[in-house]
Amino acid sequence: MEEVVLSPAHAARGVRRAVIDVGTNSVKMLLGEVRGPAVLPLVERSHQTRLGAGLFETGRLQPDAIARTAGAVQELRAEAEHYGPERIRLIATAAAREAANQDELLEALRQSSGLDTEVITGETEAALAFRGVCTDPRWADRPLLVTDLGGGSTEFIVGKAGVRHFSRSFPLGVVRLFEHIKPSPQPTRNELERSRSLVQAQLRNEILPWVEPAVASVREGGASLVYVAVGGTAVILARIARALETFDRHRIEAEPISVSSLRQITERLWSLSLAQRREVVGLPPERADILPGGAVIYEGILGTLHLPALQPCTRGLRYAALLDPL
Repeated sequence: MEEVVLSPAHAARGVRRAVIDVGTNSVKMLLGEVRGPAVLPLVERSHQTRLGAGLFETGRLQPDAIARTAGAVQELRAEAEHYGPERIRLIATAAAREAANQDELLEALRQSSGLDTEVITGETEAALAFRGVCTDPRWADRPLLVTDLGGGSTEFIVGKAGVRHFSRSFPLGVVRLFEHIKPSPQPTRNELERSRSLVQAQLRNEILPWVEPAVASVREGGASLVYVAVGGTAVILARIARALETFDRHRIEAEPISVSSLRQITERLWSLSLAQRREVVGLPPERADILPGGAVIYEGILGTLHLPALQPCTRGLRYAALLDPL
């Protein structure tokens, strides 16, 4: 579990709200002060529950994964209640969308937390990710490609001056790739190259035909495109690149990760055993198994779209979910 707590004494006066986000790999909570279009984070927490374990082979969520997730939501709701938010919003994404036994998950979450779950569509997930990025004034007026890489899906959004021109969710995710490849505890070169080939094929055949024209449209007139990556994998890659032992928003977002830096990180992660990866500074031990696949996905996005770097962003879906009405 990772935690970030900012003192409420530093919060602007506004409406205090919380959102709990049930993803394929982890359950995350953001509690923040909302003042107009601005969000000031007060508490951020994350529990890895691996809800999607086995889903992409069986089509069903496993009972132990549902139980872990329900327990995490219960704990995070209790934590949020301590700060007296006017509302707590519970949302779920790809794993809940795809599971044949979605109803079992929703009932477990309701019983554990007393909250009703919003299972959001891929389109809604993309819209929220883009809006969350645009709460950062640095990106509000720029031509953007935004990706939100999760455990089961990746949302691609293209926009300019805060307006979405294109958004779509694709079944490309770190847990999905991990369960397809099933890399060895000491991964081989063949497993790395197989992962790269699979990701590149999916990007070229299924994603690029949609995304490339949208990117070209916001680049008209020679405008410089910024590629912003939100989600836990991008944040962890930034922590590894900067050797950050703890979460530091300013340093994570301070500068982009170049193609060459990302490739060095990818090669390094795939050269290490699982036990060795658990010792890498910046990489939470519980994510050491799936993070190498996430690096391959970002490497593929940069290469396929001929982008020089990715800009890590700690804002995204949960920031926008605090702004959105119920």
